[in-house]
Amino acid sequence: VTRDQIYWITQLVMKLTLYLAACFAVGLAGYTPNWSSLDSRPVPKWYEDAKFGIFIHWGVYSVPSYGSEHFWYRWKHLKDPEYIEFMKNYAPDFEYQDFAPMFKAELWDPVKWAKLFKKAGAKYIALTSKHHEGYTNWPSKYSWNWNSADVGPGRDIVGELATAIRNNTDIHFGLYYSLFEFFHPLYLEDKANGFKTQNYVTGVMLPQLHEIVENYKPELIWGDGDWTANYTYWDSLEFLTWLYNESPVKESVVVNDRWGDGCKCTHGGYYTCRNTTHLSKPHLS
Repeated sequence: VTRDQIYWITQLVMKLTLYLAACFAVGLAGYTPNWSSLDSRPVPKWYEDAKFGIFIHWGVYSVPSYGSEHFWYRWKHLKDPEYIEFMKNYAPDFEYQDFAPMFKAELWDPVKWAKLFKKAGAKYIALTSKHHEGYTNWPSKYSWNWNSADVGPGRDIVGELATAIRNNTDIHFGLYYSLFEFFHPLYLEDKANGFKTQNYVTGVMLPQLHEIVENYKPELIWGDGDWTANYTYWDSLEFLTWLYNESPVKESVVVNDRWGDGCKCTHGGYYTCRNTTHLSKPHLS
């Protein structure tokens, strides 16, 4: 062994020692609520190896099945002429909420879904737990009479699919969650206050995120609806710190990059950018 070889071996051992020490320190102290710390968390290997996933949008907007999941907003806020014309198929006093009892899911078999996903070769799925309309596909305590148990199917769609996936496949179960809601009074109040208040965040959003993580243990969380406010309004740093340090999925969960205006393609577990890729951030791919 030459002197140069001894030198490089020594350098390698030193770097490895420092790396292991850093990993040990993170294990002891955990991640801290800042992007430098949170962005240092490696994307779990299962996601790096998962080349195909299935994303499912399903909610009250599926009843009119017109345009997109932004139906309510385009009809009532933007007053899109095409949507107004479409609604002439219904009574003049018909409201968006009247679609909810029609969302019955009477033919839905979560086990058949699970087996179909497996047959298709999917390694993970992401179900819409709540989109911008605010209707939750689980019996949320923070969405009274606007969830799949109270109105519509009378079922816990998130819970049933999670059970079917885990009992019949080796697919990783994930959830999409919209941080904001088009017309929630608390959100609109915070918005009117220039997002200097957080009544919606503390009263609805964070409690719901804790509900889905603690009750359904998703290994993937696709955040969305974040662009209207900074990450400080959403308390994203605090939530992700809890998720990575203390939650029941702290070892296996992966998140995207939609946690506040300016986060996309900059912070988070994997970058969605313009929805063209599921790849991890550059330094982890």
